[in-house]
Amino acid sequence: MLDLFSSIESQEHDEILRLRQELEEANRLYYVENMPVLSDRAFDEKMRRLQDLEAAHPEWDDPHSPTRHVGSDVSKNSKFAQIQHRYPMLSLGNTYSRSEIEDWVRHLPDNVEIIAELKYDGLSISLWYEHGELVHALTRGDGVKGDDVLRNILTIPEIPKRLPYDAPDHVELRGEVLLPWKNFERLNQERASQEEPLFANPRNAASGTLKLLDPQEVERRGLTCFLYYLLGESLPGTTHFERLIKAREWGFPVAPWSKSCKT
Repeated sequence: MLDLFSSIESQEHDEILRLRQELEEANRLYYVENMPVLSDRAFDEKMRRLQDLEAAHPEWDDPHSPTRHVGSDVSKNSKFAQIQHRYPMLSLGNTYSRSEIEDWVRHLPDNVEIIAELKYDGLSISLWYEHGELVHALTRGDGVKGDDVLRNILTIPEIPKRLPYDAPDHVELRGEVLLPWKNFERLNQERASQEEPLFANPRNAASGTLKLLDPQEVERRGLTCFLYYLLGESLPGTTHFERLIKAREWGFPVAPWSKSCKT
């Protein structure tokens, strides 16, 4: 019986090592090379399995495990300045299970307001405004620091370069940079005609575009953006939804499909 237990432990240890290596490589290919090898669901299922195994075996803890950090889009040879986030830029929690959502709802306080929004498949961006001026535009990077891609963000016409007088002196807006489908299809047609590798999907095309060193080419490809979160010490309004409405009034591209729900 003891031999059987030892065999199972050995198998689980090997699985932990394999999953860590597989997920780290998937993160590198997704965030740095823009070449996804796993679907989002397959990645999340492997990550959940690794989390469960690590919880069952704390003796095999590793601070460098992919369960302990987000995937990084920071390139070692980046030509962009790297700046530390004021607030960590982490991944959103997710689920594919209705029962998990129902369990989450049961633990909410009474009469809580829930904001339902779409999830955008793009590249995370953090816009810093100081005294009304857009001064930095950071990618998520490794969650602690990101690449400042301000010169490329300035090519997106929907993003305000200045804020109105009633905006806070210091405010950060977060959202997703996207490549619309029609622009993605045009870009891949161009690449096919030049016998260049095609982008796998609009998200990877957006990521590759935002890291280009030529702002004119970035502008030609036609990125867009949706913003969905405000950060700062003197924000307008008292709820997330009120702040989204205010950001829209300031001229930010906030998606019109968000909804405040009571149940």
